[in-house]
Amino acid sequence: MESKQKGKLYICGTPIGNLEDITLRSLNILKTVDLIAAEDTRHTRKLLNFYHIKKPLTSYYEFNKDKKSSLILQHLEKGQNVALVSDAGMPGICDPGFEIVNLAIKNGFPVAPIPGVSALTTALVVSGFDMSRFIFDGFVPRKKSDKLKYFTSLKDEKRTMIFYESPHRLKDTLGMMLKIMGDRQIVINRELTKLFEEIKRGSLSEMINWAGEKELRGEFTLVLEGVRDKKDEKIPPIENKNIQDEIKKKMNNYLKKGYYNEDIILLVMKEYGVPKNWVYQKIVDLRKDRKQSS
Repeated sequence: MESKQKGKLYICGTPIGNLEDITLRSLNILKTVDLIAAEDTRHTRKLLNFYHIKKPLTSYYEFNKDKKSSLILQHLEKGQNVALVSDAGMPGICDPGFEIVNLAIKNGFPVAPIPGVSALTTALVVSGFDMSRFIFDGFVPRKKSDKLKYFTSLKDEKRTMIFYESPHRLKDTLGMMLKIMGDRQIVINRELTKLFEEIKRGSLSEMINWAGEKELRGEFTLVLEGVRDKKDEKIPPIENKNIQDEIKKKMNNYLKKGYYNEDIILLVMKEYGVPKNWVYQKIVDLRKDRKQSS
């Protein structure tokens, strides 16, 4: 007698805002599974209605995960396939999805990842910071004392850092970053891929001023530059003054054309092989001179 085939748990990536940001494979899985386990069924229903998908839905979130885990495992045991989705992005990142994935693995059920968009990678690639090594630490701690310890532990982190933060805590978090980590560069991403998407770049002090001028709303993903290597800053990149003047002239042209700092840095580094921190400081000086002369 053949043993009954076990059901499969699919981890499906869903849009973080724009409903068109979903893969064909994810849509096909959602159309064919027997059950969809969603962080918020009302939110997921909008996505399913948009694509005319009619499938049974059950909620799976922090306060019912124990009860619903048993239900999902029962479906898998019966040979039924289940799709796990979150409100936005890949399930398991800053939500309890990883727990049902862990249970499915422990109980011998096959698990299949269906890749999709993620706020952390979306914010990282648009930041212009070094992407070869980075860390993601989820949501910033809420309590002031915990936040103090948290950023102190990251003060000397050289890798690019990515965080999630709520709008009503953003100003305080930026202030704490500046106080502990110094006035380094940050990219603030608000409502990524949505109608009112906003991407703000600048120093922490500049972003604190920006945040203080408006009522903050929406979902925020912060990308913070890692600490600069002090040794690199002390190395004079180019001794030839004529070459330095040539670089300065090119950088001025880039600034006039509205290029972002990150783009200018990449272009100059590629052409002249100079350290990133040297180029960045030259951009700061040039922008300062332009403001004073205007």
